[in-house]
Amino acid sequence: MESRREKNLMAEEESDGLIAARRIQRLSLHISPSLTPPPSLPLLQTETCSARSKKLDVDGQALSLYMRGKHMDIQEKIFEFYNSRPDLQTPIEISKDDHRELCMNQLLGLVREAGIRPFRYVADDPEKYFAIMEAVGSVDMSLGIKMGVQYSLWGGSVINLGTKKHRDKYFDGIDNLDYTGCFAMTELHHGSNVQGLQTTATFDPFKDEFVIDTPHDGAIKWWIGNAAVHGKFATVFARLILPTHDSKGVSDMGVHAFIVPIRDMKTHQTLPGVEIQDCGHKVGLNGVDNGALRFRSVRIPRDNLLNRFGDVSRDGTYTSSLPTINKRFGATLGELVGGRVGLAYASVGVLKISATIAIRYSLLRQQFGPPKQPEVSILDYQSQQHKLMPMLASTYAYHFATVYLVEKYSEMKKTHDEQLVADVHALSAGLKSYITSYTAKALSVCREACGGHGYAAVNRFGSLRNDHDIFQTFEGDNTVLLQQVAADLLKRYKEKFQGGTLTVTWSYLRESMNTYLSQPNPVTVRWEGEDHLRDPKFQLDAFRYRTSRLLQNVAARLQKHSKTLGGFGAWNRCLNHLLTLAESHIETVILAKFIEAVKNCPYPSARAALKLACDLYALDRIWKDIGTYRNVDYVAPNKAKAIHKLTEYLSFQVRNVAKELVDAFELPDHVTRAPIAMQSDAYSQYTQVVGF
Repeated sequence: MESRREKNLMAEEESDGLIAARRIQRLSLHISPSLTPPPSLPLLQTETCSARSKKLDVDGQALSLYMRGKHMDIQEKIFEFYNSRPDLQTPIEISKDDHRELCMNQLLGLVREAGIRPFRYVADDPEKYFAIMEAVGSVDMSLGIKMGVQYSLWGGSVINLGTKKHRDKYFDGIDNLDYTGCFAMTELHHGSNVQGLQTTATFDPFKDEFVIDTPHDGAIKWWIGNAAVHGKFATVFARLILPTHDSKGVSDMGVHAFIVPIRDMKTHQTLPGVEIQDCGHKVGLNGVDNGALRFRSVRIPRDNLLNRFGDVSRDGTYTSSLPTINKRFGATLGELVGGRVGLAYASVGVLKISATIAIRYSLLRQQFGPPKQPEVSILDYQSQQHKLMPMLASTYAYHFATVYLVEKYSEMKKTHDEQLVADVHALSAGLKSYITSYTAKALSVCREACGGHGYAAVNRFGSLRNDHDIFQTFEGDNTVLLQQVAADLLKRYKEKFQGGTLTVTWSYLRESMNTYLSQPNPVTVRWEGEDHLRDPKFQLDAFRYRTSRLLQNVAARLQKHSKTLGGFGAWNRCLNHLLTLAESHIETVILAKFIEAVKNCPYPSARAALKLACDLYALDRIWKDIGTYRNVDYVAPNKAKAIHKLTEYLSFQVRNVAKELVDAFELPDHVTRAPIAMQSDAYSQYTQVVGF
């Protein structure tokens, strides 16, 4: 099998000139259909000895239908609305203040003119809400974030942390944008450590009010979206302070959420006791008006406490169905996990756009070629395939993983199952961290893959990169989130030995601790046949083996170091190991969901294309961490070499269907908006941009 494949690859290399010539023909016809193909260019001849060399015939419509699912229509409606409104399209050059006003008008247009009401789906149909967010974010990422602040954060906090009285009072105003609002959690001195927030809400039993105070500069609410210009309300997270009759005089009940009006509903002037400052120009997302909030004895009614998990009576008595501060805090943050789900999903949308631009450009752009023959597409170069084809495969992998995450989140919102809540919390933390970090790096790779033209602002990589960069920080710093995943894995590891149950996402750990940590089979470590390497069982076993070994080793290290360094010191000593463990686990989940998506695809040609992309994703990841597998003799040297060769071959095969795979995202020219990637007359449109 191996020698035959090598001969085929050699034959393909010898016929590079013919391949290039045919592709030039095809691309010329694609750009200018009226051109007649030069008769001197021979047709590409398929090697009769290798069925694998044939290009897949992919049914693009079937693949797109499977990818985009049941919410295609509302996304198309959003694209058509903004495409029909040039006044609501974001120009390349725009000031911060103008961008903010445009972004607000874009949101108003979506809700009041297009008739799309995202807030109605936040709780009842999250899958549809996230589909809207993906489409809106492709129009302008600032618009996607502003919509998320209004509906996921401000609106979501009201309906998820409040009770019926809050929903009845605020829902319609939030929905129709009469009640624009903010989510005031982060402080100058505290971001990730939410339990360390310093803003206070002290109950005054004589007036039946809470008094909101910023005790020092470090407690100023910072980076609050919608605060600088448009917000009228804020959900303020503050320490609930109750008066007591003991020697202490007060009791700190932990962090709770409060609705605080910050501007007058009629005049839009800042209310007494509220101070608002503008956080100014940012690296990206300048359509979002981030501000800083200080409160000086701002009084709000007792009913403004969002009291789902804890309430205060008229006489100052505190009641809660949850017995401890930590339990209440965990329940509060658990209801806010939708923000992380949305960011992971939106990040995949950004990756789709950037990969589409880079790959379409690489198909159209020709440079160099064999002597006295036409130049070839730069995507025919192995180096360009190495940059972009694993990225395209990863885009598909992350798409299916985040679709699964959204489905689990939707199920959690309906059932409120305690185990499912814990599963979604850890899974959303891991996917948000892993995918946003990958996309941030991929944006730079795409820019570089497009050469000097990728540096032009009109081709979007700069704005996409700048706007997306903060995805790695807000809704949880990525390094902190990966630690949460690692901590959860260690908890599951401990439960395994105590006979506890494991959630579906983590269930493989039970088997892996018994099977995958045994000595590798000396026969299978040397198997190098293509059928074996492309077997989903081999691929998933390899991912699970790595995760299980990392988990076992780091558990032993933590136990060892905790004896001398204590728990905190041991964790810090093993921190890089823990982060690697978390990433390995998330990659395992991603691959499992990709394999499942391939299996479930009902369209044969689409399924074949997905299988190709899935194999590339799996083997590329194994090859990039081949040192780990070699160190423990999971993979013999000859097998490692076979994995490398097959990965290169699969990149070549994915390149042959790259156009179909990209087109399945259904991102037309008016969505990608990059002249170098236009599907017709790309260079003509690009030259018009600069005035020719």
